[in-house]
Amino acid sequence: MLSSNIQILYIADVVGEPGYEIVSSCIQDLKKKGNIDLTIANGENSASGKGMTANIAQSFFDLGIDVITSGNHIWHKEKFLPILDENPRILRPLNYPPDCPGHGSCIVEIAQDYRIGVINLQGRSFMYSIDCPFRSADSEIERLTKEGIRVIIVDFHAEATAEKIALGWYLDGRVSGLIGSHTHVQTADERILPGGTAYITDAGMTGPFNSVIGMDKDVAINRFLTQLPVRYKIAQGDTKFCGVILSVDGNSGRSHSISRYQITHR
Repeated sequence: MLSSNIQILYIADVVGEPGYEIVSSCIQDLKKKGNIDLTIANGENSASGKGMTANIAQSFFDLGIDVITSGNHIWHKEKFLPILDENPRILRPLNYPPDCPGHGSCIVEIAQDYRIGVINLQGRSFMYSIDCPFRSADSEIERLTKEGIRVIIVDFHAEATAEKIALGWYLDGRVSGLIGSHTHVQTADERILPGGTAYITDAGMTGPFNSVIGMDKDVAINRFLTQLPVRYKIAQGDTKFCGVILSVDGNSGRSHSISRYQITHR
């Protein structure tokens, strides 16, 4: 029987091959030291910076990652879209229109003792005008709660810090954790909100930091200087593993702590 204290590892946006390499080199040791019960990784940038492939997704699962979340870049590999329907543990943002392929949430059983809900949402500020993430969260949390799920983790893939913070307050006490993703810059505002929800505005990026949010810095600078659509490429060097570990009471769903991680590739 598991302790009521559940340890959840969230791996921040994995960027390209450098990101995968550091995940593969760090994950087993981190899971062992942290007594991790559930591992979530955002993989929308894992295929050369945009999208995923079936092989990459399987490689993540082979490493012991339980759920793969995503965001607006999950649609960039057309051949991957059928996989979103086939595998319920690869999530796309819930608040895309219902005709889009894939699943926006899933339930994961841990050693037959606890069931954990994972919800993927996307923001609308400075992004696509999709369905409301606040109202989408309402309906999905209600559905999961009716199924007896007490521990719910939300990956909120959004541009605006204000939108992330607002959703954190809106969901406080109704989810165990809200983890922001998308900007690739780790914030230092991790905390437990009054209702017991662990919160961080952005968990950061797992990939090359000698870069512009994972992309080759010279290419990125050239794009800003010329405004021409020069093709991005993945940067190299100074690879870091970013993420958070949440400690959650499995009976109440309230979080005890959230710890921010940044590990340099050795």
